[in-house]
Amino acid sequence: MANPDWSRATLALHLLAIDPGLGGMAIRARSGPVRDVLMAQIKTLPQPQHRLHPAISDEALFGGLDLSATLASGEIVQEQGLLSVPGTLILAMAERATTSLAARLAVTLDKSQLHCLIALDEGAEPDEVLNPKLAERLAFNADLSNVSIADAEPAEPIDIDAARAQLARVTHGLDVLERAARIAAQFGIDSMRAPLFTLRAARALAALLGKASVDDKDLEVACALTLAHRATQMPQTEEDQEEETPPQPPDQDSEQSQDDEDSDNLEIPDEMLLEAVKALLPDNLLERLAARKARTGKGNGSGAARKGNRRGRPLPSREGRLADGARLDIVATLRTAAPWQVIRRQASGREGLQIRPADFRIKRFEEKSDRLLIFTVDASGSAALNRLAEAKGAVELLLAQAYARRDHVALVAFRGTDAELLLPPTRSLVQTKRRLAALPGGGGTPLAAGMVTAFDQAIQASRRGLTPTIAILTDGRANVALDGRGDRKQAADDAQQIARLLRAHGIDALVIDTGNRPEPALKALAATLDAAYLPMPRADAKRLSASVSAALGD
Repeated sequence: MANPDWSRATLALHLLAIDPGLGGMAIRARSGPVRDVLMAQIKTLPQPQHRLHPAISDEALFGGLDLSATLASGEIVQEQGLLSVPGTLILAMAERATTSLAARLAVTLDKSQLHCLIALDEGAEPDEVLNPKLAERLAFNADLSNVSIADAEPAEPIDIDAARAQLARVTHGLDVLERAARIAAQFGIDSMRAPLFTLRAARALAALLGKASVDDKDLEVACALTLAHRATQMPQTEEDQEEETPPQPPDQDSEQSQDDEDSDNLEIPDEMLLEAVKALLPDNLLERLAARKARTGKGNGSGAARKGNRRGRPLPSREGRLADGARLDIVATLRTAAPWQVIRRQASGREGLQIRPADFRIKRFEEKSDRLLIFTVDASGSAALNRLAEAKGAVELLLAQAYARRDHVALVAFRGTDAELLLPPTRSLVQTKRRLAALPGGGGTPLAAGMVTAFDQAIQASRRGLTPTIAILTDGRANVALDGRGDRKQAADDAQQIARLLRAHGIDALVIDTGNRPEPALKALAATLDAAYLPMPRADAKRLSASVSAALGD
């Protein structure tokens, strides 16, 4: 029996060959014989193919001045970029692509349906993934981690020309896009590209099979291929819907009309489409979602990027002056001056290379600051000991990796009517164990007080050049206000006010819900913070540490 992951990957390639407007596919696989077999199949696609590297320059992508030819001939000579010719772009080590490269490729895919992208994700860890903005523009995602070489059988060739001709004749019902959008909404997919990709995939599949119109089976397969890897939540079960919606008295007329409608409607119900997508959801969906949410708009989580001209990762050079500490980018300066050499020689009457101050291009670099992870732990209630034990274990596990990640860790506990800084910022594992040993528990839940203490630590860390991130660990609603009164409503308002303050200061945060069931108030708090929300009932220290690391992009 064929491996289902391999079958879906090869089917997705066929659909891409038929309709390049599907954008492309992200392939999660380390370099090896399995990926080689799939790459051999990609090479059979009819479009021209171009290989890209994560460090590729803008000149190679879009074209630009041919410096050597221009200087040799004395006339401007332009070279053609890889994106000027429609075809298949193969991006190696896609998980290392910079934000700027991802943006350029995303714009190319948006503006032209003549390009498609094959992103080869070679990440070794769950959090090493393709840029989410670029992944959103690719219809398919294939994970070949569980595919052996015995399963990697070359797919049978297809008549692409005939399928493309048939694609123009394929029709579909008016409700196909509506049903795809409804399924996407139940999985928490807010991108409108997803249902559009589902429709295009269903039409391409129908064309591949020689059909004249899209049927329910085509829609089911298309939903599984295009929606499963985009899910951000599990769809609500019937029990959850019954709890949220109070029972309504039966309406005999509506029941009769519904029976009549069901008798005439023989299509696959949405429940079966939901099950088709749910069958492909990964087991560690929560951890993947946390990593995706935390990474969206927040870089890679390793610390704030600081630009300079001395050290770090190279950035494109910019116009500037040769001031103290500035380093001249000689190649970029020559490239800027080259088009003006003929005019300058004629104007000055002198031969030789002529460089003006306006041509100067200064080197720029980007380096990451150290990060401070502030654990803000709920130490209240009868279950406090269990939660604190989890926090202790998670802090120790994170500290074991602190030297490699240059992280600092602090611990704030809130209980009773106030919060306390139990562990100042440190990377010392010995000191941490000593300070965590006698962590107390019990009392009310002064969530706002804990957030205020964490905020103070975050501001101090920012002034010292650190990048703070606050991880709030709690299992219920706040019930103690900032002034120490036992007022649940005021406590919730205080927490929301502090959350808005944290967000206004641009401080990253993470809300970890350890209750038996997800708490809506904590989800609302995470929304105000613009933070990742992780409902993690019965989480142990190892799982908590892994989820926090994934959410922070480590």
